[in-house]
Amino acid sequence: MTSKPVRIGMIGYQFMGKAHSHAYRDLPFYFDNPLKPELKVIAGRNEEAVKEAQEKMGWESYETDWRKVVERDDIDVIDIVTPNHTHAEIAIAAAEAGKHIITEKPLALTVEEAEQMLAAVKKNGVKHMICHNYRFAPAVQFAKKLIEQGKLGRIFHYRAHYLQDFIIDPSFPLVWRLKKEVSGSGALGDIGAHSIDLARFLIGEFTEIVSTMETFIKERPIGEMTGGLSAQGDSTKMGEVTVDDAVAFLARFENGALGTFEATRFANGNRNKNKFEINGEKGSVRWDMENMNNLELYLASDEEGEQGFRLINCTEEVHPYVGAYWPAGHIIGYEHTFIHLIDEFFRGIAEDYQPAPNFEDGVQNQKLLDAIEQSAEERRWIKL
Repeated sequence: MTSKPVRIGMIGYQFMGKAHSHAYRDLPFYFDNPLKPELKVIAGRNEEAVKEAQEKMGWESYETDWRKVVERDDIDVIDIVTPNHTHAEIAIAAAEAGKHIITEKPLALTVEEAEQMLAAVKKNGVKHMICHNYRFAPAVQFAKKLIEQGKLGRIFHYRAHYLQDFIIDPSFPLVWRLKKEVSGSGALGDIGAHSIDLARFLIGEFTEIVSTMETFIKERPIGEMTGGLSAQGDSTKMGEVTVDDAVAFLARFENGALGTFEATRFANGNRNKNKFEINGEKGSVRWDMENMNNLELYLASDEEGEQGFRLINCTEEVHPYVGAYWPAGHIIGYEHTFIHLIDEFFRGIAEDYQPAPNFEDGVQNQKLLDAIEQSAEERRWIKL
């Protein structure tokens, strides 16, 4: 098919910049999308680093001032992959300039900021998405389909944990992810936000929560991120950690289900264990990002003696998205979740519908993040 060009301006260039750039470059190879991305310009404050990123990731040009990217007439989409405290200003400016917007999560630092962002995209009639890429793993999409088909029946439990260990060393530097004024929160917003979004996507809205949070290491050497989840620091200068290292909370959902959640970056041996289990009256499903192609399914209707979790390798053509790739059993990876998200974003632009997850989801997720922090501070249940 013939695809219409869509011109991208990306603000930021590190971990998520790499993931998004790869998705733009590979999308036309796998999917017949109505739009074909053109990587016009990438922006970052460090000229040497952003120039290197521009050349390596295949962008036409670079800028050191994000405002110049937003103001350009030859840009259709602004992609925001910067630290959290910059999302609102960039997104609102982009909306006012008539650009479609995709941004990394969490949407903002506060509910007020998130609502201002949502108001801006609505006022200016632009399409918008928030990058909760785990929704787009084929196994997660298939779990959603099974739930919608009633295969699990009434849902009783949603059980989730997101476990990492990359900051467990006390010498790991005090980077932006550990500063509240930049990130908004720690494990809660960084990884717990993904668990919250998956829960809302799969079984529905929350009604109340109660939580607890902990910061295990109070001071760290001053430092900065160097790409991915790596960092470097100055061991002679220390600074205060102002976000949570771990959070745990209980929840109730509109459908009557109970939820248990845990997010921590202090779980030794867990590199990226984003996992959920859903228990219903007719069966259960469970999924783990570290084994992302597989979905485990239990059906109570199976014959006695044959009951148990079956392992479904979600690489058949009947599974969402994977028909665009390889024969069954030839697995895909983390990077493909971003391709699927971008595919949905572009289809929304081309076919004039609002794709999801979007800023509406970002606002709802932000309300939950704020309520979880409030509950931990006040040591009580918070109604939503």
